[in-house]
Amino acid sequence: MAQIAPARKVYDVCVIGSGAGGGTAAKVLTEGGLSVVMLEAGPALNPYKDFKEHVWPYELAHRGADVGGRARHELNSEFMAPNGFWEIEGEPYTTAPDTQFRWFRSRIEGGRTNHWGRIALRFGPADFRARSIDGRGDDWPIAYEELAPYYDKVEAYIGVFGTKENVPNAPDGVFLPPPKPRCTETIVKKACDRLGIICIPSRMAILTQPLNGRAACHYCAQCGRGCVTAANFSSSQVMLPRARSTGRFTLIPNAMAREIVLDKSGKVEAVSYIDKTTRGENRVYARAFVVAASACESSRLLLNSRSNSFPDGLANGSGVIGRYLTDSVGSSLAGYFPQLEKVPAHNHDGVGGMHLYMPWWRFGQKNDFLRGYHIEFGGGRHMPGVGGFDGVCAQYEGYGPSLKQQCRKSYGNVIGFAGRGEMIPNEKSYCEIDPNVVDEWGIPVLRFHWEWGENELKMSKHMQETFREIIETGGGTVLGSRTQASEDHSTEGRALTDSAKAKASGISEGGTIIHELGTVRMGNDPKTSALNRNCQAHSVKNLFVADAAPFVTNADKNPTLTIMALSWRTSEYLLEQAKKGDI
Repeated sequence: MAQIAPARKVYDVCVIGSGAGGGTAAKVLTEGGLSVVMLEAGPALNPYKDFKEHVWPYELAHRGADVGGRARHELNSEFMAPNGFWEIEGEPYTTAPDTQFRWFRSRIEGGRTNHWGRIALRFGPADFRARSIDGRGDDWPIAYEELAPYYDKVEAYIGVFGTKENVPNAPDGVFLPPPKPRCTETIVKKACDRLGIICIPSRMAILTQPLNGRAACHYCAQCGRGCVTAANFSSSQVMLPRARSTGRFTLIPNAMAREIVLDKSGKVEAVSYIDKTTRGENRVYARAFVVAASACESSRLLLNSRSNSFPDGLANGSGVIGRYLTDSVGSSLAGYFPQLEKVPAHNHDGVGGMHLYMPWWRFGQKNDFLRGYHIEFGGGRHMPGVGGFDGVCAQYEGYGPSLKQQCRKSYGNVIGFAGRGEMIPNEKSYCEIDPNVVDEWGIPVLRFHWEWGENELKMSKHMQETFREIIETGGGTVLGSRTQASEDHSTEGRALTDSAKAKASGISEGGTIIHELGTVRMGNDPKTSALNRNCQAHSVKNLFVADAAPFVTNADKNPTLTIMALSWRTSEYLLEQAKKGDI
């Protein structure tokens, strides 16, 4: 007897990725009445099981340091939230010869929002028209004023603390009250005031008052280990629960997207994915598709989606996908402040991060480099992490009571400083498909090319000089310096290599700030961009991108708030098009 095949389910929208952009899209689209299916490359998340918010080191095997201490000083220690890995077994990536680049990836519901620093900064008006100001890079196809209403919506929904300060190109937002400065922060604030450096309450996505059914932060300062009460923002606990509550949301975990498939009319009809639990290949069908797997992962998926219509990758007629890859310019330095030795033992109350920060204070002034950076800092008597006393152990000989006394003496007396600045895109920094390497699912992997420009090296050097000024003005002593490579005798009398220049400037290794973006850029010209001003593919009308890949510039602000604002704007546009029947 003939069998009638069951009709395949077709969702309104398929979202690939569950992090900041994907979670925001799922919330907005389901609330707008559309059915949404989401593919996540990792497992579903259970905060009560997976988060280690109030776990003590002695409750974990190896005290959270992993076998042989492999997790020491790494983000993915056993003592942290399930945030991802620098290296994933069976899922490699490669780098071109003479390239140093590290790629941090998450494989769990909520993605990297489970561990991010919650620093929530708006891009400023000048960040959207940088080329018009200094002639480098490109302008965005949208202005700050067009995105500002969506910043408002995101901040009002997720909760961001801060204060209105009217700092040039560091826009104020919809703020909750900030927490009070801690003693370490008052030391830095006084030093900054003397140096003319702006130092104001930080802007972070952590609740200081109850909001939308979420409790206020209880100041355990363990945000990096997850937050069972959801007082700090994560897509898994704030965006996706709202999408589920509509009854129009389906999550497919452990689904590794392999290829986006076109129909005969040239529109996307399905995503082919590998079920990691069965190793079988399946397809999910929808009327529209939102790619939000993170900038580089989204590029990988599009580049691997080749067809007769798009031999170089889906929607890549311009050839820009994978190009214009940037990361934030990073540099760091720490200082020892002896006055803190005399401070009585006390609770280091507050959020898991800084209460104050320094926005770019030289905006509009003449500098040795273009654009700018902000400064993050922290220290004090917080919960020691894995390897927290390694520096003391390396400096002082001994063991037992004498070593413990040195640890107690130094505990809480170090303040670290980190700069986060704008990288200008360059033609030597990009990702592409490696022609010879596949992951364990048979999917071709990314190969990275990376090089810092002279502008970034000058910026990093300025960061180092500024950190030293702040430390010494505040009565501290600099602990080491990342600029000592410039004194290496092997470089005397000849030009420094690119690697030596990077070391001399104190700049971070590419990718390690985990702000990679810009690989599927938006623009008005289909010849020089992949997406239009609504993050819709120029050449495939039912395909959208909603992570950091559409960014045109990498401003001196952390990108997550802008990812969510842009995703919210894109999702509302998609809703309008769906209602008109144009998708």
